[in-house]
Amino acid sequence: MRRAASRHGIPAEAWLDLSTGINPEGWPVPPPPPSSWRRLPEEGDGLESVASTYYGTDSLLAVAGSQAAIQALPHLRPPGRVVITAPGYAEHAIAWRRGGHRVTLAPPEEIGKQIDHHQVAVIIHPNNPTGHRFDPHTLLSWQERLGRRGGWLVVDEAFMDATPEASLAPLAGRRGLVVLRSLGKFFGLAGVRVGFVCAEGGLLRALRTRLGPWAVSGPARWVATRALADHPWHTMTREHLVARSARLERMLGAHGLPSGGSTPLFVRVVTPVAGELHQALCRRGILTRLFRAPAALRFGLPGRESEWSRLERGLEEALEEIVP
Repeated sequence: MRRAASRHGIPAEAWLDLSTGINPEGWPVPPPPPSSWRRLPEEGDGLESVASTYYGTDSLLAVAGSQAAIQALPHLRPPGRVVITAPGYAEHAIAWRRGGHRVTLAPPEEIGKQIDHHQVAVIIHPNNPTGHRFDPHTLLSWQERLGRRGGWLVVDEAFMDATPEASLAPLAGRRGLVVLRSLGKFFGLAGVRVGFVCAEGGLLRALRTRLGPWAVSGPARWVATRALADHPWHTMTREHLVARSARLERMLGAHGLPSGGSTPLFVRVVTPVAGELHQALCRRGILTRLFRAPAALRFGLPGRESEWSRLERGLEEALEEIVP
């Protein structure tokens, strides 16, 4: 956002930021109590208990966002071969390469053919940015094949909260199954830096040792505990996100930009004019996420009605500018 604001000469506060896939109407955060700032973070504050209920497993570890786990996991096993879904969140490949592993990028339909030739498979489910969903039974069959050889199936479920019935987190005690969750997207709490790793006990103990004590701050633990316990808000938000994602698909389709994959938090559009459209929208203070191969844009959800209207006007003007 800051780079875009500087490049286009538009103040950051004047932008409509649709680039992140973060819920624009996140969980309403009350002020943490003063004690959470004065004391070191303490387990036994209710976070793990509430998280166990929310994710359906007590085999979990709180971390400073799933990014902390993404960076640490490659160092918990010797260098080997890792296959990662592509396109996908690029930090996975970066982290495994930095850990000394040989990384293969493969589209979802090719992963199954690669499982027996790798020690680790990293699956982004649902995929970011394509929205691709894997059959849970297929994922579990891959986990079994990897687990028998001491391998891991790492499933990044950053965008799973709106469709929890498809989550593998409740099965996290299985050998070699590692599920990553985060409060950043669905809850709209990216800045709080809280995530969870759901996995077997031995792996969690090794990860805890790697990350060290007090991995999650006291105020962040306080906020996460209450957000995860707010079941009425979860239900309401899931309904709202599904409806708004469908609305966004209709809007984009009406402008000749059919969906090329979606989740309740974003819609992807594959178009040869992705680069031109991205820049034209930027000139109007609307930021999307641009992908080069294939050329595509990812649109997050607008929040207020004024933002929906602004996006519609921006699309009309931008397309008139770039399409003869």
